Amino acid sequence: MGILLEAASDAAEAGLDQGAGTLSFFSMILIYAVIIGAMWFFLMRPQSKEKKRMAAMLSTLEAGDSIQTTSGFFGTVIDIVDDDTVIVEFGNNKNCRIPMEKNAICKIEKPGE
Repeated sequence: MGILLEAASDAAEAGLDQGAGTLSFFSMILIYAVIIGAMWFFLMRPQSKEKKRMAAMLSTLEAGDSIQTTSGFFGTVIDIVDDDTVIVEFGNNKNCRIPMEKNAICKIEKPGE
């Protein structure tokens, strides 16, 4: 029993009490919240901005626009079939027309530019 009282008095002399444990718990939670907030700000937010930019770019797509696909092919949009599919003509021989998804387009160049 004397050892417990001695340890308690040593802790009181060192300035440690039971409130310090809850303070460190809340500071640990605060640090984790700051880290998660920073990760969202530097990782998730730019990705959502890029997604919005791509959606705005693809909404301006029209027949006759020159495009570049994500695989590096250059072509001209011949027809827009539906919201997700376009028909693209590749090359000079005018016989290579391929339906493809709009998501595979990474750059659009209007004919007047």
